[in-house]
Amino acid sequence: MRQRTLAVTGMEGAECENTVEGALTGVAGVESAAADRETGEVTVESDDDVEDQSLFDAITDAGYDLVGRDDSK
Repeated sequence: MRQRTLAVTGMEGAECENTVEGALTGVAGVESAAADRETGEVTVESDDDVEDQSLFDAITDAGYDLVGRDDSK
């Protein structure tokens, strides 16, 4: 299991958080996603073999911008 923290812009309300979480949990191998619009962070737990690009694509396809990533959290 791998945890990643992604910085995402454009989340303005609970509906935005739900959209981002839904987009990420729709990626094969993603166990959970928790978005926080106040911090602009999304924490993703996934299988080790889930490619970063799959997560990035899910975020941008949902209409949001990925601005960074931090695996140290």
